[in-house]
Amino acid sequence: MWPDHWPRTPREIATATADALAAARSESAEPFDEAVAVLVDLPYEQVTAVHAGMVRELLEELHPDGLAGEDVQAVLERSVRSGLRWLPSLEPDAVVAVLTGALGVSDPDAERPRIRPEQYLAAGLLVVADLVAARRVAPEAYLRRAVSEIERAETQEMP
Repeated sequence: MWPDHWPRTPREIATATADALAAARSESAEPFDEAVAVLVDLPYEQVTAVHAGMVRELLEELHPDGLAGEDVQAVLERSVRSGLRWLPSLEPDAVVAVLTGALGVSDPDAERPRIRPEQYLAAGLLVVADLVAARRVAPEAYLRRAVSEIERAETQEMP
């Protein structure tokens, strides 16, 4: 399903992300938690960079004329409301952190609630699932582009 030239870690990130998004779509907590557990064991910075890339691209497509605060609030409300329906462990503060982090608007000096990696990853996946549903698209192309962008950026940074 994923390009053969991708190294093992990006393939694992893509596979676990796709599994989590499928579980979110069907509101299946156990397979979702299993996929998040796989992602937690992978390089956190890479996983969050892939998810943030997906969030940004989907938001740009959903709001081509610009993103307003109300648009972000709507994503936050939908993600939290739908997530809490089937995933009671969802941490709403983590959804806020995902959105502000993906958009690059978090305040580095602000006091932040302690959010565990699995809470942050779960929140990010729920935001992606919400945006994919709102856009009415399959997530695989976004996932492929996000991983490829990370791969390209890392290749360009090498001497």
